[in-house]
Order: sequence, then C-alpha cells, then structure tokens
Amino acid sequence: MTHAEDLRRWAKGTYTTEAATELLLRAFNGRFAEPGNPWIHTPATTGHGTDQGAWIDFDVLAETAHNGAYSGGEGRFLLLTASLAGNVHVVLADVLTGLDRHVIDLVLAAVSHSTGSHDHPGITVAEDGTPKFSGLPTTLYPWPGDDDFR
Repeated sequence: MTHAEDLRRWAKGTYTTEAATELLLRAFNGRFAEPGNPWIHTPATTGHGTDQGAWIDFDVLAETAHNGAYSGGEGRFLLLTASLAGNVHVVLADVLTGLDRHVIDLVLAAVSHSTGSHDHPGITVAEDGTPKFSGLPTTLYPWPGDDDFR
C-alpha cells in the first residue's frame, strides 16, 4: 500500500477528513502530505507496528501553518485544510484570497466532497411535477482530473 493509499484509508468514512486529506495529497505536488511533515504520522514516526497506518494531525497542521515559514498562499491553504478537517476556525475572506487557480479548483472540489454531494442521488422533476430518480450519485464539483473520485 502506498503512503497516499494509507492516508486515504485512514480518512475514509468522514467526508471532511477525506476532503482535507485529498487536498493535502493533490495540492502543491503532494508535498504537504509527505512523511517528514510534523502533522503526518506514519508507523515509523509513531512507534506503532504496521497495523497503525499513516494519519494526519490537523491541529498540528494548523499550529504549524500559523508559525511555519510558508508563503502566504501555502499558509492560507494549510489553515483552510486544517479548518475543513477539524476544529480550526478561519475567516474565509482571509484564507481564500491569494490562492492559485489550481488550488482554488481543488478547494471547490473539497467543499463539494465535504457536503457529501458525491453521495446525493440524481433527482429530476418530471413534466407532471413528480420527482424522478435519475441514476447514480454524481458530485456537484468533481476533483480535477478525476470525475469518478468517491
């Protein structure tokens, strides 16, 4: 299992944690999800056996984002990611401004995923006004380059 797969396995089941984890894996070439970051824990860093996979401490991520040596866009991205996954409060007007277009695309997908829109069934309204199931769920805003991420 790759490190990315291990993190995704750990996050699975909570939309906000899944979305924040995916943000770290996809933005900035994944460097903020790599082992060696103080918020990324692996069996080697925790001293646990292989049954304890990789995981992310979003409180440490937020603290490091506040105190670390990051560009303005990186720091705002890290705070936004920590906020999405945990009890970190941010002012959206402060963290959204100055993000690169590619990162904004990922943030929109993360917000969509966080709401569970990928699990909302497709429903249309028939001509007579009755709701009609229109198929499998589709996300409101897909992850860039991956329309089938669930």
